[in-house]
Amino acid sequence: MTKTLACSALALALVSTPALAQSTVQNWSGPYVGIFGGYNQTNDDGDEILRFDRNLDGNYGDPVNTAAGANAFSPGFCGGAATSTGPSTGCKGDNSGVEAGVRAGYDWQFGNIVVGALAEYTVNNAQDSVTGFSTTPASYTFTRELESTAAARLRLGYAAGNALIYGTGGYAYGKFDNKFRTSNQANSFSQNSEGDDGDGWQAGGGVEYALGRGLTFTGEYLYTSLDVDSPVVRVGQGTAPATNPFVLAPNTTGTDITRGNGKFGTHMFRVGMNYRF
Repeated sequence: MTKTLACSALALALVSTPALAQSTVQNWSGPYVGIFGGYNQTNDDGDEILRFDRNLDGNYGDPVNTAAGANAFSPGFCGGAATSTGPSTGCKGDNSGVEAGVRAGYDWQFGNIVVGALAEYTVNNAQDSVTGFSTTPASYTFTRELESTAAARLRLGYAAGNALIYGTGGYAYGKFDNKFRTSNQANSFSQNSEGDDGDGWQAGGGVEYALGRGLTFTGEYLYTSLDVDSPVVRVGQGTAPATNPFVLAPNTTGTDITRGNGKFGTHMFRVGMNYRF
């Protein structure tokens, strides 16, 4: 009798164990919405420069020389915002910032494998600047600030208990605010071309953890790379003499300036909450 009961108990345990194990795995299938916030750290583009179109043919890379033939920008460049009219005091580094956003997505689960798609909208405030210094002396600074991003990404993950470990990647679009400032009070400056948006990609990974009652907690890292049309600033004579490097003959109309790097990259570190239906 005892042997019969033991065999019955063992059989029950063998039957119930897989079901119990299965019940401990969170079901990730279905739609969800969420909110998140985080920190943006922009790339350190310390080697970025300004580029010049001296003969206004649309090709950038021309030298800007003084009447004596010397490089008017021999003091150099820095990957940040100017703190003075010369590079000796250095430049203010790029500003990292915070972000906040909303997302919606859908997942499909196949055993422990989870695949899904999602869309996000984020408000950002990360900045990226570059400065050139002339022998005048004067500084010329371009700054672009990432104001918002929108993204559509795929997601592939592995479900382990209440946790979902995943990688993600896809398309990203960014909206920018571009600014130009200079300490040069003699020449005239007009912005004749502006790039205020850019598109590219996002990739990263994270963990989502089920808290119960449809709520989940998320922690995520993403890298975003966007191609941005940099604005072009036309430098005219203004009150400067005819020997000014920007308006030297034979081209007395002026010189176009733009940024040397058309890419904007930022590291995003996020935490958030999702609600799963």
